[in-house]
Amino acid sequence: MPKLSLGARLFISHLLVMMVGLGSFVIIAKVSSPRMFVLRLEQLERRGIFTVRSARTYLVEGFQNAWNRSAILSVIVGASAAGGVSYIFSKRITKPVKQMESITQKFAAGDLAERVPESAIPELNQLSVSFNSMASSLGDVEQRRRELVSDLTHELRTPLTVMRGYLEELADGRIEGTPELYLRLIRETRRLERLIHDLQELSKAEAGYLSIDSQKLNLHPLLSSLVDRFADQLLEEGPSLILDCPEDIPLVFGDRDRTEQILVNLLGNAIRYTELGSIVVKATKQHRQVWISVTDTGVGIAEDDLPYVFERFWRADPSRSSHSGGTGIGLAIARRLVELQGGKIEVESKLGKGSIFRFCLPVA
Repeated sequence: MPKLSLGARLFISHLLVMMVGLGSFVIIAKVSSPRMFVLRLEQLERRGIFTVRSARTYLVEGFQNAWNRSAILSVIVGASAAGGVSYIFSKRITKPVKQMESITQKFAAGDLAERVPESAIPELNQLSVSFNSMASSLGDVEQRRRELVSDLTHELRTPLTVMRGYLEELADGRIEGTPELYLRLIRETRRLERLIHDLQELSKAEAGYLSIDSQKLNLHPLLSSLVDRFADQLLEEGPSLILDCPEDIPLVFGDRDRTEQILVNLLGNAIRYTELGSIVVKATKQHRQVWISVTDTGVGIAEDDLPYVFERFWRADPSRSSHSGGTGIGLAIARRLVELQGGKIEVESKLGKGSIFRFCLPVA
């Protein structure tokens, strides 16, 4: 048995309601009207207006015939009118649904620009708003997917092109292998390894597959060890690395390894883009949270670029990647790791004056 469409179901339901109403009216009127007609005649006779005993049967039969004809005409006209109105309103109600079906088919074909117009019916209008919101989200996801593929292609192309060029020249005998050349090839290989590792970490973080072992964590020893480790990487003429964290800072609830991963990323970026001045690692308690900040006096970030800092593959200056070796994924991973630990991460920056990256963790 074929399934009926929504329009057909609405049309049939309206007709059934109409038929039940008319049927009830006809049956009740058929049973009660003759009796009420006779009672009315008897009332007239008792009042002495006129006598209809001899013509009572004829009058009742005439009334029944007139009623039957009127009832049949009423059913025909009522059914026709109700059928027409039901058809019109069924088409009107199902129009947005059919539009959604058509737009969904366009979505499947890759066209995400169509939207469902507003409807006069509140429930269908709300459905249209939700549908359009979903369509916008799908469009954003598709746009991000294309950007991701484009950025990933660019990131992979650069080291592969360098490696292929050197290897072809080595194979043709145009250059000789030297330790410096091999080290350069190793650096490009490591760059590819970092990119693949960061992509794996980001994929796991966004999917919620990264394991988070939240425990009571003492931040002072962690921050102190990180500052000592990174201080060894700074040149004498470079920036100074300063720790501003009281020893009695409250314990936080977080994952030590993941928190260290966040700080390594933030400190690495600060050192990479700060040639002079200072880099300050600070921890302070605010209400029921501890905020850890990394403040530098580096190149800074333009105000228009701040909303995109934590997007994957984002760089204010794309040319910096070749100089720094960064993948543009670290901050996206850091944001997700902070969120998985129940915190949030923020950034403030002024171009040419420096940046402040800070995140919070709940007090244990």
